[in-house]
Amino acid sequence: MECPKESPYGCDLPRFSAKDFLARLRGACGYGDLHKASYGKHSVGLSTTLFNRGTTCGACYEIRCVDHILWCVLGSPSVIVTATDFCPPNCGLSVDYGGWCNFPRQHFELSQPAFSEIAKTKADIIPVQYKRVKCERSGGMKFTMSGSSHFYQVLITNVGQEGEVFTVKVKGSRTGWIPMARNWGMNWHCNVNLQHQPLSFEVTSSTGKTLASYNVAPSNWQFGQTFQGKQPFHLSCCQYSKLLLKINRTNHH
Repeated sequence: MECPKESPYGCDLPRFSAKDFLARLRGACGYGDLHKASYGKHSVGLSTTLFNRGTTCGACYEIRCVDHILWCVLGSPSVIVTATDFCPPNCGLSVDYGGWCNFPRQHFELSQPAFSEIAKTKADIIPVQYKRVKCERSGGMKFTMSGSSHFYQVLITNVGQEGEVFTVKVKGSRTGWIPMARNWGMNWHCNVNLQHQPLSFEVTSSTGKTLASYNVAPSNWQFGQTFQGKQPFHLSCCQYSKLLLKINRTNHH
């Protein structure tokens, strides 16, 4: 979503607000309960530019508060967070006062617990340094089933390394590999009846690495169940340059 064009002054300056959005029911990435999805308190919402229509869901960022002696925690410690939500634009406000997530601004909306690890919470908006990093996960990728007899959907969570998912295929015991479409966030679907057969998944990351998890779900799987597959290890991932962005503190309500 793009707002009407405004003055470009400061548009590319990432900023954080300390709003805690863990209470949002599902979030734009579709993870639902972030603790069940293994992301917990270390989560972040992304502005339109960074969210990129949901393709960045699951990506990990290392973030630190910099160049502000009043608001940054002493020593400028960093926090690693996972992209789990979308920070929508507010076209009624300027990009320099309240419209922090307006296109084309790069902006991160941290959960309250993550924000408090790098800055004093009364700061609300802070200057930051950030970079993409690989995602460290415990256990394998998780596949949560939903849908109906002729509409099959799977939510993919706990993805290591890049964290992002570019394409997904599913295979039943009576089918070949079926490409799935991104429904929203990390929910993928196809219009095929896959009930009463074991399911395998082929997941391709944003760097083109493909990993197949065979017979993840048994033939008696049910909607609502979650199954664990393989985890991508030792992938070449996330070599990003740090970007330092300086801003003045601005109150955000």
